[in-house]
Amino acid sequence: MELRQLKYFVEAVRQKNFTRAAEKMLVSQPALSKMIKSLEDELGVPLIIRNYKGLELTDAGHSVYRHAVQMIGIEEDILSSVIDVKGLSSGTIKIGIPPIIGSLFFPKVLAAFHSAHPNIKIHITEFGAKKVVESVLAGEIEMGVAVLPVDDESFRTYPIVDEEMVLLVNESHPLASSSEVELSQLSSENFIFYSQDFALYELMREYCINAGFEPNILFQSSQWDFMSEMAAAGIGVTILPQSICTRITSSQIRKIPIQNPAIPWRLAIIIAKDKYTTFAGRAFIEFILGMKDRLRMGE
Repeated sequence: MELRQLKYFVEAVRQKNFTRAAEKMLVSQPALSKMIKSLEDELGVPLIIRNYKGLELTDAGHSVYRHAVQMIGIEEDILSSVIDVKGLSSGTIKIGIPPIIGSLFFPKVLAAFHSAHPNIKIHITEFGAKKVVESVLAGEIEMGVAVLPVDDESFRTYPIVDEEMVLLVNESHPLASSSEVELSQLSSENFIFYSQDFALYELMREYCINAGFEPNILFQSSQWDFMSEMAAAGIGVTILPQSICTRITSSQIRKIPIQNPAIPWRLAIIIAKDKYTTFAGRAFIEFILGMKDRLRMGE
């Protein structure tokens, strides 16, 4: 078994398409297919099934994929550690950022980091915080931005934002003139909620249940601007982080603090404890921790 076979297999699974995987690996599609077939022949079991959905893993395929990702990660750790020993101020960071977070302050952070470390490349993948956690743990990315809490036994965490969630309602809503609200007062409201692959979905749903009700979710979205516009139109209410609310300027929106309980929104850079952290990764963490007091909207 060769590591190259596993790399082709992993890329095919990630792309869910042999042609796209071949393009990523800079080989022909027949060559990639032949390499994966040789891996299946060597193991004596099929790993991938092609059907109308595209590519689907067999049970053996799922097992091989998990181990292959770990093996590729070990190779990358070895190469990164050698680069670090040589003292080269270069490298690549693979980071996962939830879309609802990325547009808030990361453009400025990344621009400043690039200015300070022009030889370090950053590859950004956008997906929900739940997927960020899974991908960091699997070794698919080196680090990610996640909503706390996460499993302390699996991750090292570097907190960067600590604030609270805020209720957004239309200006004519009965609660619009309130100076604050309790979560239990929203039991009969229609909610504009986050998509289920976002950590905020589980966070808010858990807080609602603890307040005595299951939230009536009318719409779901991954875009905070769309969620606020829906609330401004009076279609329902939504709850967003404080720093996002500072970007919302609609005269039709009222922003109301939530108390009893206040709902925290805490973000952190996370890294898997059992993975090697590259020079580039360490440099990025140190840089962003130095800027964390400025990680608020408008700063």
